[in-house]
Amino acid sequence: SGRWDRMGPELFRLVDRHSKGYCLGPTHEEAVTELVASQVNLSYRQLPLRLYQITRKFRDEPKPRFGLLRSREFYMKDMYTFDASEEAARQTYDLVCDAYRSLFDRLGLPFVKVRAATGSIGGTVSHEFQLPADIGEDRLVLCPGGHFAANVETLNEEQTSCPTCGEKLTQTKGIEVGHTFYLGTKYSSVSNAVFYSPENKPQLAEMGCYGLGVTRILAASIEVLSTEDSIRWPSLIAPYQLCFIPPKKGSKEEKEGAALLERVYDDLAEVLPHLAGDSVLDDRTQMTIGKRLKDANKLGYPYVVIAGKRVCEDPPVFEVWNQNVGEVLFLTKEGVIELLSKVQVP
Repeated sequence: SGRWDRMGPELFRLVDRHSKGYCLGPTHEEAVTELVASQVNLSYRQLPLRLYQITRKFRDEPKPRFGLLRSREFYMKDMYTFDASEEAARQTYDLVCDAYRSLFDRLGLPFVKVRAATGSIGGTVSHEFQLPADIGEDRLVLCPGGHFAANVETLNEEQTSCPTCGEKLTQTKGIEVGHTFYLGTKYSSVSNAVFYSPENKPQLAEMGCYGLGVTRILAASIEVLSTEDSIRWPSLIAPYQLCFIPPKKGSKEEKEGAALLERVYDDLAEVLPHLAGDSVLDDRTQMTIGKRLKDANKLGYPYVVIAGKRVCEDPPVFEVWNQNVGEVLFLTKEGVIELLSKVQVP
């Protein structure tokens, strides 16, 4: 496909004992297209084909940094699609973009879809899904009215206003979390990935390729949502939804508080069984509640339920931290369960 030469030093290369050259896959267009090309007598009735995998990718990044954010080995969900016509391939492109949009909406991440360069992967149409963030490495321009968004690498220097409404474009930085490409026959022509038309004539498949950075979404979520002293995860990907913190050992509310907290958990397990398995009990009761709450902030549980001083009141009152909106509530057992019944989990 020519990418061996075009990708330059970003492609991890190695040589075996027979002096043959190999590379570690940055993405897998060639391998998947070869797979489809090997299917003899592929019929138009078997299209569209949408093949995806969630696996490790390797790129020799010039500046790996921020741990998960830009590392040389990462997890990606990549998909390769094969359609019978350009029109069908563009419909597939729109479908996948809508699916990505829906995913980021469900995660509650403030994304923007921007026009992007096709780079070494190629093709004629490309978009990135970006999370605007000061720490981002991509420079973006956005129309204030939402009519236009692009990565600056796709623009000429003279373009400073929106092509639709004429408003001055604003600049921001972003972290790329998804990328879509309409490829046409760029790879199918190299591998001769053909299907047979209704007239039984061989035709090259029209292709698209699509990627979601799984580990990048995790890291970017933290960068975009978190505060100075606490991690905030999208509720759907938080390691656990809920942390219970019982009273400190030796405190006057220790015995009663621990029993009441256990009762909250039992009632929760009965009413909301999906949350029961998504909960953590911080039983390090030799530590103060404050220290354990600090740890809970660093781990990013969306909700923390504490049996503190007010647990001895009548009725008992629990301290509940709704971390993702930064609010503290004082609720009875019924109030805790009502609040948690609104939690979305996968």
